Amino acid sequence: EETMLLSCLTLSLLFFPTPIPSLQPAPQDKFAQVEIQTVPVRDGLYVLVGRGGNIGLSVGADGAFLVDDQFAPLTEKIEAAIRAVTDDSVRFLVNTHWHGDHTGGNENFGKRGSIIVAHRNVRQRMGVEQFRTILSQDRKPPSPPGALPKITFTDEMTFHWNGEEIRVFHVEHAHTDGDTIIYFTEAEVFHMGDVFFNGRYPFIDLDSGGNVNGIIAAAERVLALSSSRTRIIPGHGELAGPEDLRAYRDMLTEVRDRVQILVNDGKSVEEVVASHPTAPFDDEWESSRRDRFVKGIYYSLKGH
Repeated sequence: EETMLLSCLTLSLLFFPTPIPSLQPAPQDKFAQVEIQTVPVRDGLYVLVGRGGNIGLSVGADGAFLVDDQFAPLTEKIEAAIRAVTDDSVRFLVNTHWHGDHTGGNENFGKRGSIIVAHRNVRQRMGVEQFRTILSQDRKPPSPPGALPKITFTDEMTFHWNGEEIRVFHVEHAHTDGDTIIYFTEAEVFHMGDVFFNGRYPFIDLDSGGNVNGIIAAAERVLALSSSRTRIIPGHGELAGPEDLRAYRDMLTEVRDRVQILVNDGKSVEEVVASHPTAPFDDEWESSRRDRFVKGIYYSLKGH
């Protein structure tokens, strides 16, 4: 009888095996292992690196000044990193553009009293449904009212904060149509948001008004304001200097010019991608999203 029971059990396991627990983490756990690293830049300025866009932090007598805030589930970790260098809460939060890996924590910081500032196009895009066809993404619903910037500007504004003159200026049709560059003039430090991807091919958000020529123009503008002392915080990648931004500008310019020749010859986007116009740079630049980058240049030149 015992043998029969064991045989039945064996057969049941063969034909009706016990489900194996999924090894994939639950969606809400994808931020659980993220650690926020704090990188000093100079004169009370830091970069906070976690998951998403690089965060800029200024601390001093007037209070904490933040640039971008990554994703909502990381807010407590970001706040803990801020508290490690200052007892002050975040008074101002500037968004470099509307994407969720830079604005996901807006509502949380807004509830804590932070005043959110951005270009007016950022508020407009966050306030309505968005869809990016080049990524084949589902539609992104509007952000909640508490996540929207409370102060917007069109061209430029200046903060006199923590002993700094902080210039906040718009660059047109670059990564998006709402990009802001933050320039800490005394420290000679820029935060460029996703106008600058250091060491990797950038994402050109065509559906949000992005254009490769605007990215190149923005790089030229920052380079014109830079000196050998300048430090540059990119939207993604390591802390950089003018030489890194110059290499980025040169890469963008050469690849654009290569694509322009193919566009002038009437090539399709598939033919342009297949021609591999980034070939001279692939060994130096992280290229997992190379084809998307080439498509972004193609449609920047031909129209989207």
